[in-house]
Amino acid sequence: MTHFLTMDTGNTAWILTSTMLVLLMSIPGIALFYGGLVRQKNVLSIIMQTIFLVAVVSILWVAVGYSWVFDTSFKDNGNPLAFLIGGFGKAFMHGIGTDTLSTGNIPELLFAMFQCMFAVITPALILGAFAERIKFSGYIMFIILWVILAYFPMAHWVWGGGFLQEMGAIDFAGGTVVHINAGISALVMAIMLGKRSDYMAGHPISPHNVTFVFMGTAFLWLGWFGFNAGSGLAADGIAANAFMVTHIATAAAAVTWMVIDWVFNKKPTIIGTCTGAVAGLVAITPAAGSTGLAGAFCIGAVTSAICFCMVAIVKPKLRYDDSLDAFGVHGIGGIVGSILTGVFATQSITGSDGVQGALYGDWHQFLVQVIATVVAIVFSAAVTFILFKIVDSTVGLRVDKRVEEEGLDIYEHGESAYNR
Repeated sequence: MTHFLTMDTGNTAWILTSTMLVLLMSIPGIALFYGGLVRQKNVLSIIMQTIFLVAVVSILWVAVGYSWVFDTSFKDNGNPLAFLIGGFGKAFMHGIGTDTLSTGNIPELLFAMFQCMFAVITPALILGAFAERIKFSGYIMFIILWVILAYFPMAHWVWGGGFLQEMGAIDFAGGTVVHINAGISALVMAIMLGKRSDYMAGHPISPHNVTFVFMGTAFLWLGWFGFNAGSGLAADGIAANAFMVTHIATAAAAVTWMVIDWVFNKKPTIIGTCTGAVAGLVAITPAAGSTGLAGAFCIGAVTSAICFCMVAIVKPKLRYDDSLDAFGVHGIGGIVGSILTGVFATQSITGSDGVQGALYGDWHQFLVQVIATVVAIVFSAAVTFILFKIVDSTVGLRVDKRVEEEGLDIYEHGESAYNR
């Protein structure tokens, strides 16, 4: 952090815009995408979970999260807790004024808000795993604890000067922190919560509004430019590259999924193409600041094919009910993207002194990416397992069978999405 330097108005304007774009991913992006995929009787429960999450995580972030992740006081003072927590010196934005600048010579208050949107979107991704069968009260307790005990430590390790960042792990915009973290948690929750009462493996439950799914995908695709191209914290060439590779990887993934869908299921579907696009967005996220155009094509296409296999083949065989494929898309996409970052990173993007991947002879970076990926998987799974046990034994997580059959909207929120 640097104080009293001249603010870069160009960078500041871009990060202001990026921050709004990332918020657009949660509301309305995730709310519409997931809301369209569930049945009519449960769409409001998804919307409520999403908007509540945006509100409560934002409060947690300014109160303690930003300091937990980015403060360096514990490390500076030799506090052993620095392994997990940066410190509490910046709690409630203490000591940060309008003239305090951060990386890129943007206001630190803006940097904090930009990072807040990442904290907001991450737990929102988990919602798809337990859709249509979770108590709102249990959801509240689980999400609050998960953000504090899973998201904050992981973000500190990767972005706040923690051991994974010091190891040299590349995660430009959230492959490990956001997508693996949320995706693995989604899988654990889906398995431990159990299947929906009418779920049959290999027989997907039809979404109630495909138009909502398309609209949600459009907001996600648009918002992701802030997610990735804003993560360099500057309006420069790296941002331009991140913008391009994000778009191309997404395009390649969407087309790949559509073609596979057409070949195997005889119809090119909107749901499939939208799902493929999201898989591409997920996979390019960690690589957007280090990968060029060729890498973007490969990452998008390969990840889309792997995620298709996970959703269409592996999930039905293993018979777990990941309702909206949060693990199959975000978890698997994050894992593949994180590892492939160690393959396709190139000094043509990172600079002559920057890292490069295995494709260009640096197998060390590939190994670092694998280690970071494994750490994220193990940590997220362990924390989620423990939190599930705690929340389920106190307030409970699964709704009653009658509530599940008749819909969460009426029983949990007293409202119906469609009234005559």
